[in-house]
Amino acid sequence: MSRQEKLKVMKACNEMINRVLELSGKMIDLADKGDAARDDNGCGALYGMLRDSAYKLQKFAKSEKDAHIKKGKWG
Repeated sequence: MSRQEKLKVMKACNEMINRVLELSGKMIDLADKGDAARDDNGCGALYGMLRDSAYKLQKFAKSEKDAHIKKGKWG
């Protein structure tokens, strides 16, 4: 694989990490809005699970991004 092809693959990988970060942010926003609009405890549990999952995804994606940066693979 040429250097240019490797850079393309790395950029695609990094783009996917960025997309997970964007998605997790949207999940948190949805959970906050849903929680504000809910009318029963079942919905509260649903939005709590959504928020919890979003924070877990966000934490993992940030650690992967940091790892890529440390390895010089980010960019």
